[in-house]
Amino acid sequence: MPFLDKFSTNHMFIGKGYGMYGIIAAVIVGLVVPLLLSSIFINKRKNRQRAVAVEVGGEPGITMKNSRFSALVEVPWEGATTMAVLFEQSCRKHAKHPCLGTRKLIKKEVVESSDGRKFEKLQLGEYQWLSYGVAFEHACNFASGLVKLGHDIKDRAAIFADTRAEWLLAFQGCFRQNITIVTIYSSLGEEALVHSLNETEVSTLICDFKQLKRLSAISSRLETLKHVIYFEDEGEAGSLSNNGNWTVLSFNEVQKLGKENPVTPRLPSRTDIAVIMYTSGSTGLPKGVMVSHGNIVATAAAVRTIIPGIGRNDVYLAYLPLAHVLELAAETVMLSAGSAIGYGSALTLTDTSNKIKKGTKGDASVLKPTLMATVPAILDRVRDGVLKKVEEQGGVSKRLFNVGYKRRLLAIEGSWYGAWGLERLIWENLVFKKIRTILGGKIRFVLCGGAPLSKDTQRFTNICLGAPVGQGYGLTETCAGATFSEADDTSIGRVGPPIPSCYIKLVSWEEGGYTISDAPMPRGEVVVGGHNVTLGYFKNEAKTNEVYKVDENGVRWFYTGDIGQFHHDGCLEIIDRKKDIVKLQHGEYISLGKVEAALAASDYVDNIMVYADPFHSYCVALVVPSRHAIENWARSVGIEYQNYGELCNQDEAVKEVQQSLLKAAKTAKLDKFEIPAKIMLLPDAWTPESGLVTAALKLKREQLKAKYKAELDKLYQ
Repeated sequence: MPFLDKFSTNHMFIGKGYGMYGIIAAVIVGLVVPLLLSSIFINKRKNRQRAVAVEVGGEPGITMKNSRFSALVEVPWEGATTMAVLFEQSCRKHAKHPCLGTRKLIKKEVVESSDGRKFEKLQLGEYQWLSYGVAFEHACNFASGLVKLGHDIKDRAAIFADTRAEWLLAFQGCFRQNITIVTIYSSLGEEALVHSLNETEVSTLICDFKQLKRLSAISSRLETLKHVIYFEDEGEAGSLSNNGNWTVLSFNEVQKLGKENPVTPRLPSRTDIAVIMYTSGSTGLPKGVMVSHGNIVATAAAVRTIIPGIGRNDVYLAYLPLAHVLELAAETVMLSAGSAIGYGSALTLTDTSNKIKKGTKGDASVLKPTLMATVPAILDRVRDGVLKKVEEQGGVSKRLFNVGYKRRLLAIEGSWYGAWGLERLIWENLVFKKIRTILGGKIRFVLCGGAPLSKDTQRFTNICLGAPVGQGYGLTETCAGATFSEADDTSIGRVGPPIPSCYIKLVSWEEGGYTISDAPMPRGEVVVGGHNVTLGYFKNEAKTNEVYKVDENGVRWFYTGDIGQFHHDGCLEIIDRKKDIVKLQHGEYISLGKVEAALAASDYVDNIMVYADPFHSYCVALVVPSRHAIENWARSVGIEYQNYGELCNQDEAVKEVQQSLLKAAKTAKLDKFEIPAKIMLLPDAWTPESGLVTAALKLKREQLKAKYKAELDKLYQ
């Protein structure tokens, strides 16, 4: 996410406006009074059972289901068995309420930096809203327009665009005619794009103007494409002439066509395929996961029960890729609850984001969302940005932040009342209120998924953003759903109990040393079964049969390849991954993911990939260092360098980062063979656009190994 590279907290002035005596008095009150009150108001967190064991079919193991429901949840309300029905009924119920919001472009300009590089800067206005009723009309018009255009309703349509309101309208419009949608990441490379469109035999491609310009280079390789529909952008050229291979119309032209030629809906059933979702793929070409209407509504129904008080008063900030199952599931939840969805982008999210013109406001400042979804890498960098600003301010501001943070940490991990209630008021106004304005100041719940969230970052979010983090675990193959931590659960490092639409089973993996008889907690491969488990991989029966199983009771199970353990209250913790385990030369097993998570705690690490060659007795690592941290260190010790790449190659810098990794490894109690014996610093960030990480910012291990083969070979010399 490019906006995170320059994340800043310029609007955080800790303690500003308070006299020194006032600050001292506030600190005394904040420290002394809670100590007195906490002796009166001690109320330990509820230690309730969040999941219970159940007997199910299939392979033997230990199975848990959500304790709050006697049976698996399948629909958000009676009759809403498909995306088409869910959207229509929600639009009718909330017809006059804001549904989809987009900011108006006021001005676009190009600025030049001191080193000659040019950057596009945007000045954006207030949000302009479509009501639920109007959004439904747009979706119906688009559906009719598709038919009138000549799209055969038996054919598939693909959406290849960044997240925006028109994306969702086109998506819902296709369901009015039971058209299966193929979702493709806008960051996907040419080969993967051609593969995805040809494999699914797409006849209509829906894209934004930026992607439209990419199509000409691959037009001769697209075998079935007949129609291209593009989203118009302010400031871009108008309608384009038709390509020799397909017709080209704008989204608005198709809507107009449909409004003038309405077509009777042809609605889907629960078992029909709604989406073929191409994963970003950590290895090789992406696989298309077949997701039914029933899968999506089951996940939405389950997650709705977990977000406290979700409804019409909530405003959701949408900026993650809608082609990713996490964002698609989150927006479906919002639609089912009648919440407002305001669209933004990673490049315009905050006041200091890359594309926001200096002095103007980012999406979060204008929208003031109450809910948002995110991935761990974003929260990690928010945390790093705030801590960087605190360090720069120093003095009283830094001391206030540190004291306030520690006291709030005690409040969360200690008594629920007493220290928590009074200190929340004091430290809110003294320190944390300014930090929260970064994301609008009204965030009350954060949905986090896509990858493991570090314990430190989860606590930081709880304290500095003042919101519980619903850390979820799921995959595209389970329609984003598997487990989800609950709002009143203040523990860290876990991913919660099963969501109410599925079971979670642990199956022993003897080879890896994880068994359901392990003490103090049962361990094994995580297997998900229930209504949100998808139908398999498109045109890949062999892979489908390998990881999907149907038991004697008809329950569909997906074998995730992740290793988990059940806590005493039924919550799941992910502790390893089968594919990430390598056996070294002398027989030791090393979990690459576990080691990477431990070493990422170093302040010098922006990203890291640990590599283990089974023909050696040690591992190595490629490290993308935090530029801010490593350059600060270089200045402090007087190291001279011509450019950043040269700094990364200097032995002193490598040694400094390696010492930091060693400290992080000792803190995490890693074994000696798990600590990289050699490392290399790489100056270039790993981004989805580079193809080295997924849209959820997880490592694409095979692609990294291929790109840096020479570097890895050198580390083993």
